[in-house]
Amino acid sequence: MERRNLALLCAGVVCFWLFALAFGTAQGKGLRIQPAVQAQAEPAVQPLTVTPPQLTLPCRAAMLIDQTSGTVLYEMNADQTMPIASITKVMTLLLIMEDLDSGRLSKEDLVTVSAAAAGMGGSQVYLKEGEQLSAGELIKCIAVVSGNDAAVAMAEHLAGSEAAFVERMNRRAAELGMEDTVFCNCTGLPAEGHHSSAYDIALMMQAAMEHELFQTIITSPNYVIPATNLSEERTVRNTNALTSNWTYTGYLYRRGTGGKTGSTDEAGKCLVETAKDGDTYLISVILGSGPVTDANGEERQGQFYETIRLLDWGFDNFRRVTLAPEGTLVAKVKVNLSTQADEVNVKPQGEVTRTLPKDVDLDRVEMVPRLFSESVDAPVEAGQVLGTMVLSYEGTEYGTLDLVADTSVERSQLLYYKSQVEHFFQNSGVKLILAVVLIVGAVVLLRLLVFRRSRRYRAGMGAGRRGHYSGRRRR
Repeated sequence: MERRNLALLCAGVVCFWLFALAFGTAQGKGLRIQPAVQAQAEPAVQPLTVTPPQLTLPCRAAMLIDQTSGTVLYEMNADQTMPIASITKVMTLLLIMEDLDSGRLSKEDLVTVSAAAAGMGGSQVYLKEGEQLSAGELIKCIAVVSGNDAAVAMAEHLAGSEAAFVERMNRRAAELGMEDTVFCNCTGLPAEGHHSSAYDIALMMQAAMEHELFQTIITSPNYVIPATNLSEERTVRNTNALTSNWTYTGYLYRRGTGGKTGSTDEAGKCLVETAKDGDTYLISVILGSGPVTDANGEERQGQFYETIRLLDWGFDNFRRVTLAPEGTLVAKVKVNLSTQADEVNVKPQGEVTRTLPKDVDLDRVEMVPRLFSESVDAPVEAGQVLGTMVLSYEGTEYGTLDLVADTSVERSQLLYYKSQVEHFFQNSGVKLILAVVLIVGAVVLLRLLVFRRSRRYRAGMGAGRRGHYSGRRRR
């Protein structure tokens, strides 16, 4: 009986050991399945007080943004809807640029002027019904002299009618996030419900400036339009006094890189302008301006004078800075399955540049690295993304960079195979199969032990009966 109990105890120990092997957690596996963790970082900086000097502009609305990032540097009534006059044509030109890029339109395409286009009033180049001009020449007429007739001619050519083209304008405005904008025509002529805002115009101009042809055309003071089938050669001159002295003198702006004027009784004097100083690019918007008096008591054209003041204020108080230089060591990540290295350095890839106040203390910019995990399995390739880093200033996020390994780390095949075995036994299906096999094995083992014991017992009983003493004396 004691031997049987000992056998059962041994079987139990064996089963326990096998279950432990099957359900045990392999070393090092836990780190790879943990959620992403935040790397240790310096405490967040306190918001900085770096407000540039106040600027007051005598217009209905104004806006100044960084052209590259869209960062708002100045705003006044920026979301207020109002008529925008011929600044509307920036959207008209944007759609034309996009059609050129897509191949739907060529600058050499001949456009025939309709009666409706020729009959447009306001600013025009006096196109005639049936006159044919290339698309490239009509683009110049729209951008430089703000020709309403040229705008309608191009709209009809591209969409079949001005109304159909206006539908495209509104769809594109929605795609750009211009929530305060409704277009009723492609010219900007007064129309009920036709309006936009300074902020939306800045978004629209930012998109238009992505096109090289648009940039080129709006910076020219004039263009010569060749003779057509119905008209002699003509010269169109830029209505923007920051680019040309044709309409007004004394406003040429050396930092200016072109813009678009607008003027109606309802909208007042308007101007969206772009400018560059070094690597800083700005977009300004002035809406609803009129005559203003400068510091010397002289009357000035408000849309031009205020634009120059706004842009100079931007360049005087802001600069383009790099918040996170590429290659700065920010963290270390543990490396598994390698004998070559225990960890790898992690650095940001690329850099984040933004236009910020000139007196900003770059040492106080918050940089928060976030690793995907505290460890990574080898092999690790140089440049492999292991996390991200968020950069913020004054509580505003200014960009995110990938965090990458700065070196490669090879994998140990021995450690890898060991890990694979351990991982195999962690599989739930494998665990279930092993459990069933072990239970069945334990049952079979116990049955065998009981069977062997039973046989020995029966054999002992038989031998006993054959050698049993009867109590009789032999004669």
